[in-house]
Amino acid sequence: MRHGNRRLDLLLAFGAASFILLPWYRLESGFFGLDWLGDFPFTESTAPGVLQLLGHGRLWLLGVVLFFGLGFAARFIADPMRRGAFFAAAGAAGIVYLCLQGLAVGFSGWTWGISETLFGALSDGQPSMGAGAVTMAIVFVLMFAFGLVERGVMKGDAFVVGSISLLVFLVFVFVFYPIGSMLVAAVQDFDGSFKPDGFIRNMQDPGIWSLSCLIGDGRCGVAWRTFTLAIMTASASTLLGLAFALVATRTRFPFKKGLRLLTVLPIITPPFVIGLALVLLFGRAGVVTETLSSLFGIEPGRWLYGLTGIWIAQVLSFTPISFLVLIGVVEGVSPSMEEASQTLRADRWRTFWRVSLPLMKPGLANAFLIGFIESMADFGNPLVLGGSNGVLSTEIFFAVVGSQNDPSRAAVLALVLLFFTLSAFLAQRLWLSGKNFATVTGKGDSGAHIALPRGISIGVHAIVIPWMLFTVVVYGMILVGGFVTTWGLDNTLTLKHYARAFSVSIQDGSIAWTGVAWNSFWTTMEISLISAPLTAAVGLLTAYIIVRQKFAGRNLFEFALMMSFAIPGTVIGVSYIMAFNLPPLEMTGSALILIACFVFRNMPVGVRGGVAAMSQLDKSLDEASLTLRADSFRTVRKIILPLLRPAITAALVYSFVRAITSISAVIFLVSAEHNMATSYIVGLVENGEYGVAIAYSSMLIVVMITVIAGFQLLVGERKLRRENRIAGLGNNSPVPLGQEKIA
Repeated sequence: MRHGNRRLDLLLAFGAASFILLPWYRLESGFFGLDWLGDFPFTESTAPGVLQLLGHGRLWLLGVVLFFGLGFAARFIADPMRRGAFFAAAGAAGIVYLCLQGLAVGFSGWTWGISETLFGALSDGQPSMGAGAVTMAIVFVLMFAFGLVERGVMKGDAFVVGSISLLVFLVFVFVFYPIGSMLVAAVQDFDGSFKPDGFIRNMQDPGIWSLSCLIGDGRCGVAWRTFTLAIMTASASTLLGLAFALVATRTRFPFKKGLRLLTVLPIITPPFVIGLALVLLFGRAGVVTETLSSLFGIEPGRWLYGLTGIWIAQVLSFTPISFLVLIGVVEGVSPSMEEASQTLRADRWRTFWRVSLPLMKPGLANAFLIGFIESMADFGNPLVLGGSNGVLSTEIFFAVVGSQNDPSRAAVLALVLLFFTLSAFLAQRLWLSGKNFATVTGKGDSGAHIALPRGISIGVHAIVIPWMLFTVVVYGMILVGGFVTTWGLDNTLTLKHYARAFSVSIQDGSIAWTGVAWNSFWTTMEISLISAPLTAAVGLLTAYIIVRQKFAGRNLFEFALMMSFAIPGTVIGVSYIMAFNLPPLEMTGSALILIACFVFRNMPVGVRGGVAAMSQLDKSLDEASLTLRADSFRTVRKIILPLLRPAITAALVYSFVRAITSISAVIFLVSAEHNMATSYIVGLVENGEYGVAIAYSSMLIVVMITVIAGFQLLVGERKLRRENRIAGLGNNSPVPLGQEKIA
């Protein structure tokens, strides 16, 4: 009881400090710069909540005081059930009120007409929430959680209940609130008033929905063009990924290590670099184009700039992801199932089609879904190769930053894109739900997989070998492109592109980073190294809650978290602009909005990796720790995390790489002060500086490989040692199965 009281006392102390000692509203100079301390607390811009209420006429903050005061009063109720009920109610009412007053009162007064009608006009408004308001919001969420703990929810485990409450709140703020803001923006005018004209006009725009291409009369609308491209890319990347997986696991192909290396390279390559390499090969001044022109007199064409070029670039980019999804599925098919089929006199061909392939359906569905969503969300390759054949992601970009300046059109296009991706996500889940594809049980399952039928073996080799050679040539162009003066005009070797991007000099006895790329490079490294651990922590904590805890709404909680995976980066970027450019949370132009975007965009992968890894850990480990009176937090820190090192490494690596290579969301969120590498490279491409762009991309690839190796060394590996000291046996005696001990 005393421990619970101390927890409530600390929380109330934090709440009081946030209202009395921290600037309530956002500081233009930034909170962590501490420049505001000279003016604190008497200027209006730096005043804490108590002075904003008493000295600056922000009377709407009375509600915050009221609900926090109710929680403070509830602390002294003796009965824990009543205390918990009052505490939880005060916390829930406080967070709802804080959000509503933040939305209702803008810079110049009421943002809602109904508020002005009910309460009259305001003489002044309020800026966006700052450190004090954000801290108070977290305090209210924890008040709600700790109130439930007092009532014995989840066996009174404060760590679990607090984690669930904070995760739900953060997902609501950074996933659902931006999407909701985008929905509202689609039917708003520039002044914020309700005006659905733009939404209706854009939804009826034949440029979006036209099907005239089916009758040979013009081009399809951008929606169907994007959808068709996504289907083609997903189908091709899934087929190629399956072919690669079969060659790597079911054949004696001599270059399997090289095959796996080629599957890693596109993942750590900025997304538009493949498109650049294709331009160097097949563009009007490309190597292949020039060679064909000189040998056969073939006139250089522009066939690469359109859906064909985008499709080739996307298949090159996304096939490795399909391979990584499918190789585990192909290896996981039980050999005993295939042996049983052959025992029943089925030949290898029939066994593969009737037994092996159907058991790969979950992997094939996941690979197709990933390819479909990645194609829909791809921004870099369509920007480089699209020409006049825009797709939804590029059309959204130009609607926001181009001469159109039409937020309603951008919102409508983003909603169309979101509809396609969520439909694919839901269709995949419905198709696999209720079906069992398990083939590995607790029984022994020795044996080897059967060899592929001869026809399939020849077919997959005929697909894989040319594609491997093509990939090697593409990456060769990436390597060489940074050392050529002007591709197609002056092919002499030079280091000037690297020198221009990454030159360093000594000025006044100190190092000066004089290269044009250094500013965006250091910003990218800083933001990526901050967001990667946060992404891993949030993802693995969520996985622990999903796997180890049982609570009402767990399936809905998991689905809501995984749904953010199906939201394309372009939609995330547009929705973040519309949500966080005005009160109550204003983050545009700051590093914080980029970090939040990366954490909640990449979190689902950390969740799935953590769920897969944690499902392999027996619950008896947790139960033993809890039996010895360790709380959940200590159990996670001492028992679970050391056994999750592979999952931690995977989450760190993935989130770090995605933060560096992401472009579809980043392009909307960068600023002059916080410009990311991919956005800077896009600017180089638009200016025709291909050499510097490829040099910068090559440097990023080297840095990513280095940092990935560093993450591996830092986290280490999960180690299990066998305990050999068994009564009656020598120290070197074998251990009976199952008697393993964690080192």
